[in-house]
Amino acid sequence: MAKDRRLSVRMIAEETDLDKNAVHRNLTDHLHMRKICAKLVPKKLSAEQKANRLEICKDLLGRLEIEPNVLDKVTTGDESWVFDYDPETKRQSEEWHTKSSRRLKKARMSRSRVKTIIIVFFFDSRGIVHKEFVPPGQTVNHAFYNDVLEGLRKRVQRIRTDIADDWVLHHDNAPAHTALSIREFLAKKKFP
Repeated sequence: MAKDRRLSVRMIAEETDLDKNAVHRNLTDHLHMRKICAKLVPKKLSAEQKANRLEICKDLLGRLEIEPNVLDKVTTGDESWVFDYDPETKRQSEEWHTKSSRRLKKARMSRSRVKTIIIVFFFDSRGIVHKEFVPPGQTVNHAFYNDVLEGLRKRVQRIRTDIADDWVLHHDNAPAHTALSIREFLAKKKFP
């Protein structure tokens, strides 16, 4: 088991010709082991990226002290690829460890190279605000994202009338989101 900590109780029982209950009891009661998943992180961040995220969090905390309901005005969004398959689930990566074992970190694994569609979606504390399916073959570039933002702006005005003049857009720093034309569009339309 030291070579492969992912073995299930059933597999260990079959290899050792022991009862499954006895194997489980030995692992948990006598060896004080438990099966845990690696901590899943979206991706490993550089020191600069971590520092940037820390500054953003501090800024948000400062704003929360001044305006406790500020998060109710935030609309955030992202894109998600839909893949043909996921190679391994979090549960499939579970391993046996003692309490003193260091918890492993696992970066999100690569998925199928076959991407079927991408979905752009925006949501706030009350739910989904706007979503768009990207046509097959379309790239999410600044021109496409500009149109998405215009659709989002109109949608917020239509379905979030209570915050339509005072909402906050939060999106990541993907190249399509930070392009000069997008920054100009956001300024021109007075996006908060």
